[in-house]
Amino acid sequence: MLELDKIHCGDNCDLLGQLPRECIDLVVTSPPYDDLRTYGGHSWDFFGVAWQLKRVLKPGGVIVWVVADATKDGSETGSSMEQALHFKRLGLNLHDTMIYRKANYTPLTHNRYEQEWEYCFVFSAGKPRVFAPKKTPCTYAGQKTWGEPNMYKDNSGNLTRVKQTVINDDKIAGNVFTYEVGSRKTGDIAHPAMFPFALARDHIATWSNPGDLVLDPFSGSGTTAKAAKELGRRFLGFEINPEYCAIAERRIAQQVLELEAV
Repeated sequence: MLELDKIHCGDNCDLLGQLPRECIDLVVTSPPYDDLRTYGGHSWDFFGVAWQLKRVLKPGGVIVWVVADATKDGSETGSSMEQALHFKRLGLNLHDTMIYRKANYTPLTHNRYEQEWEYCFVFSAGKPRVFAPKKTPCTYAGQKTWGEPNMYKDNSGNLTRVKQTVINDDKIAGNVFTYEVGSRKTGDIAHPAMFPFALARDHIATWSNPGDLVLDPFSGSGTTAKAAKELGRRFLGFEINPEYCAIAERRIAQQVLELEAV
């Protein structure tokens, strides 16, 4: 087993191969996709990574896979959905197709509406073991539900009276998460991929418990690892670029480098 609470520098398939089966509670990651992100010329094996993630994920574990599509020759590639379907073919559930919305997206001024969101695919090995959802206030909290009590047929065809109820103070949030996106530099190195700290934090809080092991196989500047540590989880980060490994280690050790990227 690799040393925990550490960023390991190397090829993620090789590092994943060193993990035992069913040892990871949660994966939160955003891999390089299409030609939208460049990482110093490094390449990666999607099919190898997907197979290894399925192998190391515990029953009830969750993978949060943040991706988007490039537009080539006037058409979106569709690679995001192809990846999602491949994870299903491996035997994982596509538990939820969430949206990561950028409140301050960058305008590209082309002949289509501006791209302001990315997929957050939530895959699970069976039913998720943990679900501690974000909550949002109910607009009409404390009021009675609309309409008068009525008689309805239940699933068996029997008449049943539905009573008015009082609306709760809050409800489970919708599956579109909106964040401000920023770009910051640490020293002379700026990471190209915007990944808000709050996005990692919210998914870790939703799909894992304190003490669980959280993995990011595309660790970048260590945002997932930093969020996991702050929330009392164990973590593993894999990153092939030594410069990003160094940034991540400093962020995790000092917790003062507020680079909003991974």
